[in-house]
Amino acid sequence: MVNEEAVFFSRVLTELTLSFHIIYATIGVGIPLMIMIAQWVGIKKQDEHYILLARRWTRGYVITVAVGVVTGTAIGLQLSLLWPSFMELAGNIIALPLFMETFAFFFEAIFLGIYLYTWERFENQKKHLLLLIPVAIGASFSAVFITIVNAFMNAPQGFDLVKGQVVNVSPIVAMFNPAMPTKVAHVLGTAYMTAAFVLASIAAFRLLKGSNHIYHKKALLLTMKLGLVFSIATAIIGDFSGKYLAKYQPEKLAAAEWHFETHEGAPLILYGVLDNGEVEYALKIPFALSILAHSNPNSEVIGLDQFRKDEVPPLYIHYLFDTMVTIGMWMTLLSCVYLIGVWKKWSLVSSNWFRWLVVLGGPLSILAIEAGWWLDEVGRQPWILRGIMKTKDAATTADGVDLMLVLFSGLYLILGIASVVVLARMFKKNTVEQELSDRASEGRVT
Repeated sequence: MVNEEAVFFSRVLTELTLSFHIIYATIGVGIPLMIMIAQWVGIKKQDEHYILLARRWTRGYVITVAVGVVTGTAIGLQLSLLWPSFMELAGNIIALPLFMETFAFFFEAIFLGIYLYTWERFENQKKHLLLLIPVAIGASFSAVFITIVNAFMNAPQGFDLVKGQVVNVSPIVAMFNPAMPTKVAHVLGTAYMTAAFVLASIAAFRLLKGSNHIYHKKALLLTMKLGLVFSIATAIIGDFSGKYLAKYQPEKLAAAEWHFETHEGAPLILYGVLDNGEVEYALKIPFALSILAHSNPNSEVIGLDQFRKDEVPPLYIHYLFDTMVTIGMWMTLLSCVYLIGVWKKWSLVSSNWFRWLVVLGGPLSILAIEAGWWLDEVGRQPWILRGIMKTKDAATTADGVDLMLVLFSGLYLILGIASVVVLARMFKKNTVEQELSDRASEGRVT
């Protein structure tokens, strides 16, 4: 029997945990690649500023890993305790990537420890850089394996259900489901993009606060270059994601696009509001949805009229889609203008108002990540395992989830404040200028 109160609080607690965890997880996946590129550039150019970038980013990265471990453990715990029916069914099929995710994290953590404590142990810095490669691989593959589980929830395969029993299980077929390629690519691309723009935001902030050091200018230039590359890659992957949805999850695409009736030559609807079932004040781009779905402006796109009303995702995911896409396009444009401006020596890219736009890009990128995850999770509703198990049938029937919600909310509040305070004090007490001076006195600056 369904316990409606337990279902509600289970959903809220899971959403809260995922929303908090995704911030640290995204940064934790993206930052190692940024560190690796900065150190490689520093070694190649014999430039101490880029080496220092790698050192300082690594210190911040360690803090995010620590918080990410706590919240990641909470998600694992909540999957078992809040969604026992789902884990009983899916655990028999898709446990392999969960084990592999744990292995990838161990791989990352072990080499991160060695990398941290061997900065001064190698005369040849290229050998030290090699230690960072497994860190970056481990961080990225943690995201790959956990995203595979999420992809399975959207496109379950690799088993048969006979009289309610799971038989003919093939974990490999389950892992390589139709949703896997686009979801994995999108998660990695957006993680690298977000990490780059968060670091760019910090560099721009330091320049605005009067630290006009070349270190921050080099940091800003490098991260805006990387941000542009990965934002373009994310846009291309987003096109493939649209085609996946059109073929395998048309109800999610139709709900996100407010595409109510099946027809050919469908327009793409951006923004607007729903008023008694009518779309008002929207920007309609003719044929664009047909192109997004099938690369053909005259192709037919399935609308919500083809689905039962109780199996249509909540229509507010349209706003999440708009938020994600708008921020992505804005950050692509902003980074493109900045790089052209640097190349052409435009004064506007050094102006305070432009730098404030870059600072704003950090939190906006995090907001886009949140919107994307909410779009993905809410867009799968009412299913927890699409077409097989509904969310309300997977939740615990136990009481007391509301108390757990209060306790975990307190934990996340403490973790959020503590991590920000620790990061701020860590870098405030050890400025770039001071660190460069110390390293110069030790004869480490070339």
